[in-house]
Amino acid sequence: MKAAATFLLALLATTATAAPVIDVAALKHDTQVLSSDAFEGRKPGTPGGDKAVAYMIERFKAAGLKPGSHGGWTQDVPMVSSTADPALTLTVTGGAAPLTLAQKTDVVLWTKRQVSRATVANSDIVFAGYGIVAPERGWNDYAGIDVHGKTVVVLVNDPDWQTPTETGTFDGRRMTYYGRWTYKYEEAARQGAAAIIIVHETEPAAYPFEVVINSNTGAKIALDIPAEAAKRAMVEGWMTQAAALRLFAAAGKDLGALTKAAQTSGFRAVPLGLKASTDFANTLVHSKSYNVVGMLPGSKRPDEMVIWTAHWDHFGHCPADATGDDICNGALDNASGSAGLIAVATTLARAPRTARSQLFVSVTAEEQGLLGSDYYAANPVYPLAKTVGGINMDGLNVIGKTRDVVIIGPGKSELEPIFIGVAKAQGRSVSPEPTPEKGAYYRSDHFSLAKRGVPMLDVDSGLDVIGQPAGYGQKMADDYTANRYHKPSDQYDPKWNWDGAVEDLQAYVEVGTILGNSSDWPNWYKTAEFRSVRDTSRAGQ
Repeated sequence: MKAAATFLLALLATTATAAPVIDVAALKHDTQVLSSDAFEGRKPGTPGGDKAVAYMIERFKAAGLKPGSHGGWTQDVPMVSSTADPALTLTVTGGAAPLTLAQKTDVVLWTKRQVSRATVANSDIVFAGYGIVAPERGWNDYAGIDVHGKTVVVLVNDPDWQTPTETGTFDGRRMTYYGRWTYKYEEAARQGAAAIIIVHETEPAAYPFEVVINSNTGAKIALDIPAEAAKRAMVEGWMTQAAALRLFAAAGKDLGALTKAAQTSGFRAVPLGLKASTDFANTLVHSKSYNVVGMLPGSKRPDEMVIWTAHWDHFGHCPADATGDDICNGALDNASGSAGLIAVATTLARAPRTARSQLFVSVTAEEQGLLGSDYYAANPVYPLAKTVGGINMDGLNVIGKTRDVVIIGPGKSELEPIFIGVAKAQGRSVSPEPTPEKGAYYRSDHFSLAKRGVPMLDVDSGLDVIGQPAGYGQKMADDYTANRYHKPSDQYDPKWNWDGAVEDLQAYVEVGTILGNSSDWPNWYKTAEFRSVRDTSRAGQ
């Protein structure tokens, strides 16, 4: 579909009909219930996680959806949790004196291998810059060095993340997928590394080290696919910048100077002349979690799907705060998005059926690495080639209506002009993504579908909050990241202003209705990294 035609279709649709009705009371109630202490943080494989699954099924039924997974409500997702010994250490030798780096204080380490003990012994340490191999960008941090069996230390984000504009080898300030920690672990494993450790810095990581601790200590969950687990490095993890400074000083190297060098094309990895060792017990527990799947069958082309996603899970019990509270309730992240998924389903169920089916997938284990959505995308209940596109919801706006909207990772697909048309019909403008350096497009469940070709929207309310002074929206966003994100303090607040969430959800419903009634197949733009995958999948239809 041509972008201009899509835009006009959206504009005509939104000006011709009244705004969809969103049940605000239900939206609040669902968020409050899912984030209550009774659900114990909704960790997959726990009683609290099971409660969340049961609640989503109950609410999907009440919304008027039909069971969407081969006649049932759930898709089984095989899981395995691994818990590293909390007293583990990383020992570094070869310098003037041995260094002992402690779990949580200096490093956070784990293994995704399905082993009862993770051992790395006297492994040569190599600084591999940003750990990137991007031939299309003329970049290879592993050129000329063999890191098989070695411990690789890399930097977070992309080499040009400090560039104020979005131009450069790695799109400047805008993070590419090469900047994501997930990519860095994947690439180090492909290179044969025994261990891969990322140096943490708050600004380029987009969160403090406390988030790394809360997200990666205790039981870590992965998909229970042993053959895939065996391909990973034996040990993965992070280290604080302070620990990295000690490490590089022990090697007689200047971390600042090496960082600067690593930001230049042609950089070559640097052996540090040090060796790393760690040996820790790893407790494995095999289990099963669930994606909850419901649908509204299409009236004319039920085999074609508009997909909606939001993750129901959070971290469960996590390190206690100063009050002793150790439940990460995940109210905004993502009880609110789950409530939004229910609200959209309810609204569309009360409207005339669209020609295409509307598919709602409440996915598990997003917080463990997009596992539920990745499992669905790899094992779709309905073919991805017949999935026209969709929207993911991960945290709703609870600070009030905004004059603007933001497309996360803009310039990717022909879904964007549809959303822009709807937003403009609401009287809202489109603002640039405020923090492109965070790589948000690669950090939530839509990415699992996008990388397999399905056009997916990731959109937010803007930061220009009506009735508030300039800078209020950014101030609130920064406060959430610093004080509540992935912490016990992410709790439901009865003082939240839901007006912005309602307006966003109304826009989502409009977009879903347009997609559902259209016979067009919006694609990725030719410059998008997912275009070739989509073209290949659609070629057989």
